[in-house]
Parts: sequence; C-alpha cells; structure tokens
Amino acid sequence: MQLLARRYDTGRLAQFEVRDGRVRSVRDCEEEPAPRDPCWIAPGLVDIQINGYGGQEFSSLELTPEKVAAIVREHERFGVTALCPTLTTQADDVLLHGLAMIARACESSPAVERAVVGIHVEGPYISTEDGPRGAHPREHCRAPDWGHFRRFQEAAGGRIALVTLSPEYDEAPDFIARATASGVRVALGHTGADSQQIHRAVDAGARLSTHLGNGAHRQLRRHPNYLWDQLGEDRLAASLIVDGHHLPPEVVRTFVRAKSAERIVLVSDVSGLAGLPAGRYVSSGCELEILPDGRLVIAGQDQLLAGASRPIGDGIVNVMRFAGVDLRAAIEMASTQPASLLGKECGGLRPGDVADWILFRLVPAERPTSLEVVATLRAGEVVYGAID
Repeated sequence: MQLLARRYDTGRLAQFEVRDGRVRSVRDCEEEPAPRDPCWIAPGLVDIQINGYGGQEFSSLELTPEKVAAIVREHERFGVTALCPTLTTQADDVLLHGLAMIARACESSPAVERAVVGIHVEGPYISTEDGPRGAHPREHCRAPDWGHFRRFQEAAGGRIALVTLSPEYDEAPDFIARATASGVRVALGHTGADSQQIHRAVDAGARLSTHLGNGAHRQLRRHPNYLWDQLGEDRLAASLIVDGHHLPPEVVRTFVRAKSAERIVLVSDVSGLAGLPAGRYVSSGCELEILPDGRLVIAGQDQLLAGASRPIGDGIVNVMRFAGVDLRAAIEMASTQPASLLGKECGGLRPGDVADWILFRLVPAERPTSLEVVATLRAGEVVYGAID
C-alpha cells in the first residue's frame, strides 16, 4: 500500500509504503499545489481510560464478547487503534463478569486482541470520602488486597495492565510493590491521601496520576494537598481529561507546564452513555444525566461530573488551545506516551514501525477547534473511513 500524507511531527508531505502491517519505506515529497491539501498522518491514538460507548459499558453484568467488540469498533471512528477497557468500582460479581467477557472477546477476535493493550481497573481500591470517590458507589470501595486482585487478574486472563487506587490505605504500599513486580502499572486516583502516603506509594512503584484534578474534594487546603504533591513528583506522569468540562483551560495550562508535555497522557474517560442524546439514564444503578452541552453529571447535580462524553480527539485540539502546545506534543500525549507508560508498541512513521495510524484534518486549519478523522488503520488495514 502507498499513501501520501502530511506528517504530524514535521509538517512535511511524505510518501509511505506499507507491507505486512509495517512501514517499509518513507520518502519526503516536494510541496505541490493540489485541489485539496493532503490529510495529516500520526500514530493511532491510545486511550487508556474508556468505560464503554453508546449505552454499553464494560462494568456490567450484561456485557458480552460481542458488545466488547462493538465498543472497540465504535472507538475506531475516533482514531483509536489501541485502548484499555476500563472497569470502575462495582460489586465483585460485576467486575469478574466484565473482566471475563473482555478476555473472551480477545480470545475469539484477533481484531479485539490487537486493539486491547490491557485492561484498566479503576477501583474498587479507592477513597470512600465524598469528593474523591466521585460517582463510584461507596459500598463497594475498599482497601487494596493482593489476593482479591489476583481473582480479578485470573478472570481477565492476565490482561489487567493498569490499576488505579488510593494510597490512603495502610495496605497500599505493599499492594503497589506486588502489582509493579507482576508487570501491572499502578496509578493514584480518587484519593484524599496526605503527602506521606503519596510519597510512600511512589516509592513503592506508582507511576501515574489518574485524571489529575478530578475525583477530588470540592475544597482543598491551600498547601500541602494531594494535587501539589502529585504535580511536584517527577516520577508520576499525569493523565488529564481535556474535554472542556473536567478542567478549566488555566488548570490544564498549569498542569502541563508543571509536569512538562512529555509526562502528560490524554484520556477520554468516555462513559458507556457517550454517544446517546441528552437526557436522563440509569447506569450501574446510578441515575445520570447528559446535559445539552455534553456534560455527563449525576442527575440533578449539575456540578458533579460522572465521566465524559467526548472522544479523545477533542482533548488533542483542546490541549493545543488551552496549553499552547504544538500538534506533535498533543498527538504524542494521546498515542506514544500512553503506550510507553504501559510498555506497549505504538504506531509510528519510521521504517519498521507498525502501521497503526490515524489520518485526520484539523478544522479550521489555523487555530483548530476540532479534529476530523478521515481514516483509522491498524497494522496497515483500514478499520474506519477510507483513503484515496
């Protein structure tokens, strides 16, 4: 396959040749007048926090392997070539079922197996406090327990790659050390932990802050507090939901400057209700509402967000606008950096790289406000859209 596109990293036109799912050759091309400028090409997006889509969610007793495959296909429309299906705090039987169904989907479908780079378990080892707990049900929040987690990992067929927990529990450092030794990445989130607890967690191996700035108390002590502690810890990368609702532009700009662009990971945290029209819905026993502006909130409580409804591409253009980063940095926050965090291979534009790509246009071309996906390719195969 031959493909002409504009590189996201240099802005130059290039001719790509793909064979057996990998880049065989790359040749820079001279700029020539054309009826329409070629689209951009970049590594496929890697979203490590996806809860579902279109009324289907991973944390559900109704999940089937077919529904897992359908959710994966939906996200291909947004340029996502790799993802972490994310399960949130629920009763054990719900989580065990969801994990088993994802494992079965991977075993029965090579396409799903290729797309799922690991499972993210966000809870149940999180704070019981209002604020940090977010929309997670209090009755299922608990201290981390290695034997308990091993049941999850067994149900998942060893596919859990990331676990988000609160380090406020005495059991957290030992759990983090065990998880890290087993190859599972540990993130801190939904926490009211103090400085000492956060530092102990990082010393034990935690390497990410999950959706930093969210899942927090509505009012915090000026200093010290768990936001400053995580921002100032260079061993922690930070995932951010930059959908225009979860974090104000000034906060995004401050977080990116404090962490540096290289330690930021964009996530969608997209809910199973994403893609549905505005209205009230019941999800995991909780009544939620999608507002006309796209915010997903606990019904009747407009300021309490309960996940997101916008795809990760919105985060790319928003972080460019809010933090002043260039296209290359924004794309890598949503592709190579999350893949590197998990130790997974990602699409690339060099000879030998796997041809997991997104082809897209920025609209408008100057100061873009949206990213329009033209095509999504996985291992050189078009899985969404079309190429000329």
